[in-house]
Amino acid sequence: MTWVGASPEPLLPSMGPPPTERSDAARNRARVLEVARSIVATEGVAGITMDRVAAQSGVGKGTVFRRFGSRGGLLRALLDDTEREFQGRFLSGPPPLGPGAPPLERLVAFGRERIAVLSTQSELLRASAAPDENHYAVPARRVAALHVATLLRQAEVPGDVPVLAFELLAVLEAILTAPPGARPPIDRLAAGWEQLVRSLDRAA
Repeated sequence: MTWVGASPEPLLPSMGPPPTERSDAARNRARVLEVARSIVATEGVAGITMDRVAAQSGVGKGTVFRRFGSRGGLLRALLDDTEREFQGRFLSGPPPLGPGAPPLERLVAFGRERIAVLSTQSELLRASAAPDENHYAVPARRVAALHVATLLRQAEVPGDVPVLAFELLAVLEAILTAPPGARPPIDRLAAGWEQLVRSLDRAA
């Protein structure tokens, strides 16, 4: 497996738009995801079953299985929508998260926004997690790693940039391993991230 961030000038790929579908299939997909997202928001991941989602979406159970393959596939599709939206904001949205702000300001904003996403999606992320050996090959994760490495290079932060990018992402992803009761409040995590990034500025 190629180590993400090893290139001296990484290019930022995109997850791209979802595959083109017939209009009726696209409507069904959007409806299923809307229903599933509502269930997760009110009851958590445990409330998701293929039978229930199909019934509340007004489509056949077979349609849901053909489109998503399994319950895990449906959960991953929910995450995929979230990741596409987040990627769009940090690659081409308004500053400071998007282009137009100094690189370390963008890195501060990236971490703050990522913490917010992970805190609201942590149960879903754990339930649909890829095997450990595949985690770093997930497209959204690879894009994030390249983005962080690019910002570090633009800020002329000294040291081994690929390793530093790897470690910074690990800091953000630690939120997934800590039970909510053992996790500091989100605002303190965000403030700690900013303090860490500001220290890179002093090093530079």
